Amino acid sequence: MERILFFDGICNLCNSSVQWIIRHDKNAVIQFAALQSGVAKQLLEPKGVDVSKLESVVLLEDGVVFTKSDAALRIARAIGAPWAWVGIFRFIPKPIRDALYLFVATHRYAWFGQRDACMMPTPELKKRFL
Repeated sequence: MERILFFDGICNLCNSSVQWIIRHDKNAVIQFAALQSGVAKQLLEPKGVDVSKLESVVLLEDGVVFTKSDAALRIARAIGAPWAWVGIFRFIPKPIRDALYLFVATHRYAWFGQRDACMMPTPELKKRFL
């Protein structure tokens, strides 16, 4: 199964989240790419995703696009136990989950700051970044 997580490369919260996922994804099932990258444009735009207008991480899982809370829940499930248990929140109606997600996403730069440039992976992590 192919899983690519596209994230805002200049967002401190997003970069911290990617670092957290890397630490907990013991089987290395998730690959990464910045939303600002050519890879994002190449893989997501044909699926109707405008990468310049996103307020969300995007998970491309076997060719299917997931955003907002759906992406977050699928990432937790992919990492495995105990994080997969977060999946219980999928029973909360999607509009409520996504409203909470968008509230945080809208304020992420003000609360957590942003970088001048996308993060550069270490040599040992380069194979996980597209």
